[in-house]
Amino acid sequence: MDEFSTVMPGDILVCRTTDPAWTPLFGLAAAIVTETGGMLSHAAIVAREYGIPAVLGVAGALNLFPAGTTIVVDGTQGTVTEPPAKDP
Repeated sequence: MDEFSTVMPGDILVCRTTDPAWTPLFGLAAAIVTETGGMLSHAAIVAREYGIPAVLGVAGALNLFPAGTTIVVDGTQGTVTEPPAKDP
């Protein structure tokens, strides 16, 4: 919650879990990745309401994807990946 003010439009929110206090951030986020949660969790329900992809239950997400990491979130497939490297 201390870092809420750092979230910018289009950011992907990577966090342990969400609760109702996080709801305003869903309006800014392009996608949500959480370490905990399932289909009926707060993050899943609110992401569906906002029409943004969410992948939940990603063990160690905060360590795997530290702030500034570029990732691709596919809510349909349930995957979070780093984009392929561009050819020079």
